[in-house]
Amino acid sequence: MTPTQIKTNLNALWSTRWPAFIWGPPGVGKSAIIAQLAADNGLALVDIRAPLLDPTDLRGIPAVVGDRAEWFAPSFLPREGAAPGILFFDELNAAPPIVQASLYQLVLDRRIGEYRLPDGWRIVAAGNREQDRSVVFRMPDALANRFVHLDFTPSFDDWRAWAVTRHLNPMVIAFLSLRRELLHKPGGNERAFPTPRSWEIAGDILDAFGPRVSSDEALAGTVGTGAAIELRKFLDSELTSADIDALLASPEIAPIPTKASSLYVMVSNIARRGKEETVRVAAGRLLGRLPLEFATMLAKDLLREWPLFVRDEHFKGFISANKEAFA
Repeated sequence: MTPTQIKTNLNALWSTRWPAFIWGPPGVGKSAIIAQLAADNGLALVDIRAPLLDPTDLRGIPAVVGDRAEWFAPSFLPREGAAPGILFFDELNAAPPIVQASLYQLVLDRRIGEYRLPDGWRIVAAGNREQDRSVVFRMPDALANRFVHLDFTPSFDDWRAWAVTRHLNPMVIAFLSLRRELLHKPGGNERAFPTPRSWEIAGDILDAFGPRVSSDEALAGTVGTGAAIELRKFLDSELTSADIDALLASPEIAPIPTKASSLYVMVSNIARRGKEETVRVAAGRLLGRLPLEFATMLAKDLLREWPLFVRDEHFKGFISANKEAFA
C-alpha cells in the first residue's frame, strides 16, 4: 500500500477500536506517516520505542495506598480525560518477545492491569520485516492476531508531494523525478543506500555544504556510491540558480528549457520559492508557455506551498483551458 492508501485506511480505522500494524523496510517513512496523521487530525501523539521497554514498564510500579497496593501507570501513557491521540509503538517487533507479550492486554482490551486507555485514543504500531536485514524478533501469533496489518510500499508521487512541502533541496526532487527507481533501492551489503529517508538527508547535505565544500563523500555515505555519482553528474549538467533567476525575470520572453531534466529542475526550484510573491507572479505567466505536464506539476506544487495561488489570474486561465489536468 502506498502512503496515501495507508493514511486512508488508518483514517477509516479510527472509527473502530482495532489497532493497526504498519510493515515496511527501514527508511521509507512509516513513523513520519503517523506523525503527519496526528498533526492532520489534531491528535496528540505518544511515540514509544518498543525496544527500549522492559516487560514491567507498561504495568508501572506498585505503591501502598491505605491497606493495599495499587499500581501506578507510567507517565508516558495518557491519563483519563486526556485529549484524543495516537499511542504509537514504533519498532515493536524489534523488542524481545517478552516485551511484545506484555502488550497483549493493552492492544486487545485497551487496558493493562488497573490502567485503561482513555476513549478517543488509537493504538498503532510499526516495524521492519524479517527480510529487511533489521534486528527483529518473530511476532507471537497471539499478538499478531490482535492487529490489522498494513504493508507499506514507497510511492514516488506521494514522496514528491511531501518533499515539496518539506522544502527539500529542489535538485534532489528533480533528479529523482528522472530516476524514480532510485527512491528506494535496498543496498545488499552496502552501508549506505537510497531510501526516502536517506534522500531527505542528502537534500539537507546539499543545502548545508554549499558550493565551497565538496559534498561527494557525504552524499556517497548517505545514498550509496552509485546514486551519489549519478546525482553529481546531474548537478553539474543542469540549470543553475542564475538560469532560474533569468527565467523568472522575463517569464514571457525568456527561452524555455527543452530537456525534461531541465524542466524538472526549473519546476522544483520555483516551487521551493513559492512563498515569494514575485516568484508566484512570474510562475503564473510561465504556465501558458510550459509543456502541459510540467505546467500542471508547477501549478499543483505552488498550490501546496501557497494555496492562495488559486486567485492568480494566469492560474485561473490555465485551469479554464486545462480542466482535465486537475480532474
